[in-house]
Amino acid sequence: MNSSNRSAALSCEFFPPRTEAGVEKLLTTQQSLNDTFQPAYYSVTFGAGGTTRDSTLEIVKLLTEKKINVAPHISCIGSSKQQIKNLLELYKELGVTRLVTLRGDIPESGESTKELSYANELVSFIRETSGDHFTIEVAAYPEYHPESKSPQSDFESFKNKVAAGADGAITQYFYNIDAYLRFIDNCQKNNIHIPVTPGIMPITNFASLTRFSDVCGAEIPRWIRKQLEAYADDKESLQKFGLDVVSKLCNQLLEQGAPGLHFYTLNQAAATNAIWKNLSV
Repeated sequence: MNSSNRSAALSCEFFPPRTEAGVEKLLTTQQSLNDTFQPAYYSVTFGAGGTTRDSTLEIVKLLTEKKINVAPHISCIGSSKQQIKNLLELYKELGVTRLVTLRGDIPESGESTKELSYANELVSFIRETSGDHFTIEVAAYPEYHPESKSPQSDFESFKNKVAAGADGAITQYFYNIDAYLRFIDNCQKNNIHIPVTPGIMPITNFASLTRFSDVCGAEIPRWIRKQLEAYADDKESLQKFGLDVVSKLCNQLLEQGAPGLHFYTLNQAAATNAIWKNLSV
C-alpha cells in the first residue's frame, strides 16, 4: 500500500426518503455534512429491482438543482437496455458525471430482464452508449459477496468489472482492516490500479448494524460485537465506543494509503461528522 494519504477524497451515501419530512431531513443532513467537510460527492441508492427508481431520480434532480455533486446508483436487474439508455440521457441532461454501477438486488418476485444480468455488462453498456462521459464506480467486496461461490470467483467478477471500464470502486463496509489490505494486495498482483475506496459504516445502533451485516455479508468482529452487546442499554456508551472504533479504522486506512473514504450515512449527519473530526486528514 501507499504511504499515508492526506488528500483523501471523502464522499457520502444517501438513500431516497419516502416522505416529505424525510426529504427535508436529507437536505438538512447534506447541509450539515457540507458545512463540516464538503464531501466530494453524494451517492444516491437505488432499491431492489429498481423499486426506488422514481424517488432516486427525484432526489438526484433536487440535489443537482442545488449544484450538489451527485453520483446516482444505477443497476441492471429489472431494467431493459432502453430504460437504462433513457436514464443515462436524463442524467447527462442533469449534469451528472459519476455513477455507482451495480448489478442490483434480484426482486423478491425473482423476475428480472435478461438483457443485462451482471454489473460488468452494465459497465460495458454505459461505455458503449456514453463513452467516457461518466466516471464509473463499481462495488468491491473485501469480505466477499454473500452470493459468491468462492473468494476466487468473487475476485474474478471484480476483475471483469474493471476490464469493462470501471474507473474506481467502493467497498462494502467492513471492520477488519486486514480484509481490505489483502484485497488491495490482490489487485496489485492482478495489475489492477483503479482507486478502491473503503466504504465506512458508522456504529450507532447495534440491532440495525447486525441486521444490515447479516444481509450484506459484512463481518462484525467478535470483540466489537461483544462490546456492543454489553452496551445494548447504554446508548451513549455504545455510540462513544462505535465512534472510537470507526475513527481508528478510518485513520489506519488513510495511513495505509486508502484513496478516500465513502460514508454510509443512513441519511444522518452526526456520526459521520464526528468521525471526520477525529480524522488526521
